[in-house]
Amino acid sequence: MAGASDKARFYLEQSVPELQELIRKKIFTKDEVSSIAHKRSEFEHKLSGRGSTAADYARYVEYEMNLDALRRTKAKRLGIKATSYTGQRRIFFVLDRATRKFHGDTSLWMLYLSFARKQKAHKKVAQIITNMLRLHPASPELWIYAADYAWEERADIAETRGYMQRGLRFCSHSKRLWSEYLKLEMIYIAKISARRRILGLDSRSPQQESIQDGEDFGQDLITFPNVTTEATGLESITADSTRTKILERKIASTPALAGAIPIAVFAAAMKEFPEEPTFGAQLFDCVAEFPELDCAKRILQHMVEYLMAAAPADVATLTCFIREPLVGLIAASFLLPRALMEVVDRFELAMQNVNSLEGSVEQTRTRGAISQHTIKCLATYLEYPELDPDIRAVLTAMIKTAWAHCLQALKTKGPRSSDETITLLNILRLHGFKDLVQPGVTSALEIWPADPHLLAMTSDSPVVLLQQHQ
Repeated sequence: MAGASDKARFYLEQSVPELQELIRKKIFTKDEVSSIAHKRSEFEHKLSGRGSTAADYARYVEYEMNLDALRRTKAKRLGIKATSYTGQRRIFFVLDRATRKFHGDTSLWMLYLSFARKQKAHKKVAQIITNMLRLHPASPELWIYAADYAWEERADIAETRGYMQRGLRFCSHSKRLWSEYLKLEMIYIAKISARRRILGLDSRSPQQESIQDGEDFGQDLITFPNVTTEATGLESITADSTRTKILERKIASTPALAGAIPIAVFAAAMKEFPEEPTFGAQLFDCVAEFPELDCAKRILQHMVEYLMAAAPADVATLTCFIREPLVGLIAASFLLPRALMEVVDRFELAMQNVNSLEGSVEQTRTRGAISQHTIKCLATYLEYPELDPDIRAVLTAMIKTAWAHCLQALKTKGPRSSDETITLLNILRLHGFKDLVQPGVTSALEIWPADPHLLAMTSDSPVVLLQQHQ
C-alpha cells in the first residue's frame, strides 16, 4: 500500500510537464518554478498525511487560484495567448479530492460550486450539484442554491421547480425553503406578465400606457398585421379586435396566471405548519412584494381568509387582515380613500376579535402589538407632501386611536424590549405627533429608566432629532 510520501510524489510528478512549459515560454523563471514546486510539495505531503483537514485543502485551493491568476496576468503581458496547461484543471482536481475526503463539509462544496460557476463550467456545475445533493439531501440551503442556479443561469422553470419540490420532500420543516418556493412562483408569474405586456396581450399593454403618458412606443411593439379583403376574400380583421382579444382571454383564464400555484404552495406550507400564523404572515409578505400582478390581490385575499379562519385573534393574522386593502396602493392613488375606509372597519373588527383572548392584560398587549404594526403601515402615507387634507385627517385620527392602544399596552409592560417602542416613538416624532410622543416616553422610562435613546427623547434639541432620524 502506498504511503503518504508516495502519494505526494505521484501528484507532484503529474505537474512536471506544466512547470516545464512555464519555463520554456518564460512565464516564470527557474527559481520561481522551483518555489512553486516546493510549495506544492508542502501542500501535497500535508494532504497525504493522516492529520489533514478541510482547511488545508482550502488553503491549497487558494494558493492555486492566486498562482493561476498570476500566470494569466504574466502571459497576457508577454503576449502569450494560451498555454497547454491551465490552473483550472488543477484547481478542479484539488477540489474534487477535498470533497471526496470531506464530503460532509458543505463549505468545501460551496467553494467547489462557486469556482465552477465563475469558470462557466456548466456541465461541471451540474455534476457537482448532483453529487452534493445526493450526500446532503437534508440541507435546505443547498436545494435553494441549486434552484437559484437553474433559474439564473439556465432560466429553466421546470428544473428550478424540480429542485424546490424535491427539496421540500426532504426538508418540509424548512420555512425558508417554503418562502423561497412561493417567491419563485411569484417571480415566474411576474415574468410571464411582463412578456404579455410587451406583446400587447395584456389590458395594461405598453401601447395603452404610451397613450396615457403621451409617448410613442409603437416602434418597440410586436403587432399583428391587418388582413384585407383583397388578400383573403374575407372581411378585414385586426389583431386588437379578434386574435389578440381571444388570446388574451385564453391566457388570462390560465390557472397558473390566476395564482393557482402560489395558492397551492401556501396551502401546503400551512398544512405543514398548521398552528403558526406568524409563518403565514411571512408568506403574506412574500406575495405583497408583487402588488403589480393582477393575481396578487386574489392570493392575498385567500391568505387572509385562511389565517382568519385558523387564528382569528392572533397578532400576525390581524395585522395581515388590516394591511391587505393597502397593499400596492401609493398615496396618489384614487383607490386610497376607499381602501382607508376598509382599513378603519377592519381595525375595529380586529379589536373586537381580541376580546376572545383570556385575560384583560393579554388583550391589551395584543391590541398594542396590532396597533403598532398599523401605525407603521399608515405613517408611510403621511410622507407624501401633496396628500389630500381629508385623507391626512383620517390617517391622523386613526394613528392617534392606534397609539392609545399602544400606550395602554406599554403601561402593562407589554413590549419585551425598548427597541420597538423607540422605533415607534421616532416615527411619531418625525411625522409631527409631538403631543403623542411625550406620554409614550414617560411610560417607557418607567420600564427602561436607563435607556440612553429614551433619555435623549426628553430633549427637543434639533441635533437630538437629527440623530434619532439617522
